[in-house]
Amino acid sequence: MVSYDIERYLNVRSAYGASFGPRGQRLSFLMDTTGTPQVWTLQGPREWPVQRTFDDERVTFSSWSPERLEAIFGMDEGGNERVQLFILDARTGEISNLTAKPDAKHRWGGWSHDGDRFAFASNRRDESVFDVYVQRRDARGDDARLVYEGDGWLSVSGFSPDDTRLLVSQAYSNFDQDLYVLEVDTGEIDHLTPHEGDVRYQSASWAPDGEGVYLVTDHGDADTLYLAYFDLEERTLETVVDGDGWNVDGVALDDETGRFVYSRNVEGYTELTVGEFDPDEPTAFETFPEPDLPGGVAGGVSFDPDAERFALSTTGDAVNTNVFAVDVETGEAERWTDAPTAGIPRETFDESELVHVESFDGLEIPGFLTLPSECADDGSTPENDGRSTDDGAPVIVDIHGGPESQRRPSFSSVKQYFLDRGYAYFEPNVRGSAGYGAEYAALDDVEKRMDSVADLRACVEWLHDHPAVDPDRIAAKGGSYGGFMVLAALTEYPDLWAAGIDVVGIANFVTFLENTGDWRRELREAEYGSLEEDREFLESISPTNNVERIEAPLFVLHGENDPRVPVGEAEQIAEKAAEQGVPVRTLLFDDEGHGFSKLENRIEAYTAIAEFLDEHV
Repeated sequence: MVSYDIERYLNVRSAYGASFGPRGQRLSFLMDTTGTPQVWTLQGPREWPVQRTFDDERVTFSSWSPERLEAIFGMDEGGNERVQLFILDARTGEISNLTAKPDAKHRWGGWSHDGDRFAFASNRRDESVFDVYVQRRDARGDDARLVYEGDGWLSVSGFSPDDTRLLVSQAYSNFDQDLYVLEVDTGEIDHLTPHEGDVRYQSASWAPDGEGVYLVTDHGDADTLYLAYFDLEERTLETVVDGDGWNVDGVALDDETGRFVYSRNVEGYTELTVGEFDPDEPTAFETFPEPDLPGGVAGGVSFDPDAERFALSTTGDAVNTNVFAVDVETGEAERWTDAPTAGIPRETFDESELVHVESFDGLEIPGFLTLPSECADDGSTPENDGRSTDDGAPVIVDIHGGPESQRRPSFSSVKQYFLDRGYAYFEPNVRGSAGYGAEYAALDDVEKRMDSVADLRACVEWLHDHPAVDPDRIAAKGGSYGGFMVLAALTEYPDLWAAGIDVVGIANFVTFLENTGDWRRELREAEYGSLEEDREFLESISPTNNVERIEAPLFVLHGENDPRVPVGEAEQIAEKAAEQGVPVRTLLFDDEGHGFSKLENRIEAYTAIAEFLDEHV
């Protein structure tokens, strides 16, 4: 069998972030052909795409004007997450910086229906809070109008059908938000969702008549998110669709026709429902056939101007991400983009299996196990450059960040590369993960933090009993909060691991909270605990304070511009581990932030990771 190097796998492309143009005859999307995501456009399915932006920095989103051949897109610099908004004239190719405030973050809030204005949230006034702005499309920089001064983490969800109001969300944590209606002309704000305790109000969209709002929420005694309708006059919340034990992840709604798409997250797999709301009865609707899409995960819905079609991206374990357009009434799906696989045959990509592991307290931990294709049922594996033996395959346990995130069966070129090299891959969704209800997500909060690390021990012990696995060659890998999980696993259960790979991870919760971006601190303290009340506990579980327990070789990677987990976290754990005699390797990038977005850096990073694993695992 032919094997491919990491550079080949990292050249497998992804197309996503679709947006239909004003006449529905062209589609913009993001694709990483040049090594970083840029804006591309198509005028028909599988036609030759046209590249529209040509920067070394990543584009984070693109949104067409509803009336003109122009699009607004976002881009930061060096991974610093201070996104600026730019406007692209699709006829001339001219690009202008709309915001020109490089020290501030800008969070897209949507176009007005006439395409003359757009809204966004920004922390220009105070780095720790977000305000709401409205700006004309032909204005620049200081010409944005401050509509509302916020006092926390605000997001804008879009203009009302008559363009007089904005939906505004305020987040206190990932599991607690509020929803407001803001009058654009007066700045008057109406608090729709006063509540006690943690309640999620997410994915809000205006109803076509502007008299209500559709959203997903767990208001009441619900453990998972359901689709609801909020009547603005009556101030009532009515259930539209119950998730039946699983989250309704979100709803995309065309506010002229009432056509919609909502998704359910069932054990990590996406289930789509397409329909149209009854204009006379907001909670009643008819449904259309479910589209037949490749892969198990889909999202990012964008309707065309007449809501006859919608675009979305879809992916799977063995399906790299591409954009499809779906006919609303028939469910017929047509692939528009052709993101290449770098000449690697698609049939060589391996599929995962959904498994469940019983943890120390009887809780079932879901995860996705992928075995290299050569693994036999009896656990034996053929020789593959010396990395697999008849004793079983080495395993990479890859832990997601968040912590309120979730591993889903989506495409990963890095995972497929290591599978090709004979490694097995295990992706657990330990307690604290999203997708399994609010109760499950809260099981690792503050003083229960280390219970999630104990879940990793249960997962490794489960792997020990798997016939295809070599129990002596199991490595931990994770990024961001997943990097903390790697470090904590190495300090709490040192005898289980052959190696650890910490990518932009938290090494000490106290220094992390002291140095993370001002706009993030309050949100992160809601999850991890506060510096004022929980400092002693946070110190006790921080890997830097337990580093003497580490036995396995450690590789630490980080971006020097990281605004979320500052690079000092990497520097201190690497230094302290080396002082204890642990074999430590470090790799820092001066032009990256919270992760690695540039192709050349990704190639360097994963080449080094592969060499590290080959040496120690």
